Amino acid sequence: MSAEVQIKCRNIWKIFGDNPKRFMKRHKGAPTPEALKEAGYIGAVQDVSFDVHAGEILIIMGLSGSGKSTLIRCITRLNDPTAGEMEYEGRDLLKVSERELIDIRRHKMGMVFQSFGLLPNRDVLENVAFPLEVQGMDKAERVQRAKDMIELVGLQGRESYFPRELSGGQQQRVGIARSLAVEPDIWFLDEPFSALDPLIRAEMQDEFMRLQQKLKKTIVFITHDFEEATKLADRIGIMKDGRMVQLDTPEQIVLNPADDYVAEFARNAPRERIVSVGTIMKPIDPSAEGTVLVSEKIGSVAQQVLTANRPMGVVDEAGQIIGSVTREDVATTIFTRDAA
Repeated sequence: MSAEVQIKCRNIWKIFGDNPKRFMKRHKGAPTPEALKEAGYIGAVQDVSFDVHAGEILIIMGLSGSGKSTLIRCITRLNDPTAGEMEYEGRDLLKVSERELIDIRRHKMGMVFQSFGLLPNRDVLENVAFPLEVQGMDKAERVQRAKDMIELVGLQGRESYFPRELSGGQQQRVGIARSLAVEPDIWFLDEPFSALDPLIRAEMQDEFMRLQQKLKKTIVFITHDFEEATKLADRIGIMKDGRMVQLDTPEQIVLNPADDYVAEFARNAPRERIVSVGTIMKPIDPSAEGTVLVSEKIGSVAQQVLTANRPMGVVDEAGQIIGSVTREDVATTIFTRDAA
């Protein structure tokens, strides 16, 4: 991925226990899981390194207790890491002053959490405008900005409603509008949809993708739902016991899991909606008849390919043939998990 790096994390540790920095020094910055356990420390995040690229949706996932939420709290410095290095647009996040950190959070970062955190005594407009009020923005300007955000998330007409008068999905939209009101450069979302029922959750996922297509934010999104991750992510990082086990595209995680733990997440993934034609295509076959687009997901072309008597050509966006795909390629990709 060639996009500009907005956040750089290197060898991040977050250890809970008595004097964790002294413990880290004693173990030369790299304690083993056994050493942590023996000394009674909790290694919530252990030696994690990754970059967040401008404009991407990076999803961090894992089972409960895997360290995913602790990691995002380290990046935003809601919890300071025990060790490691973090940069935001080239600035050392661990060396900025408290005032600089507050300024970055207020003007550069937007945050949405599982608990909506709405102010019950303020209506929708006032809730969305609240972070702008904290910034000291002029009232007329912040009211207009809040109205724009409310319209963006589809809640126009409900500006004067109080949180108790809204559904769970509507409350979450208010939380999203509030976080976007500050026009953040990077957007952090920690299990934002997990408290919603399945139908509203699916609706909010679609709304999220609509917003992203329009706003093109840099997003770090935490979830424990693999299908949600594959639907939304450009890349997925899977954590286990505080460590990043694999960081890759949804396609590669499904097709080439790093270990059995990752494979278990991917076992029932909807491959037909995740894997693209370009990932499974073979070299150009002169006998091919008909064409499919390289960027299409295999589910959208499966009927066409599976009913063809010959391989089909694969074309790029310019219409040039760049490969071929057979019904065996499609069938094997979709049904491999059943044979596993």
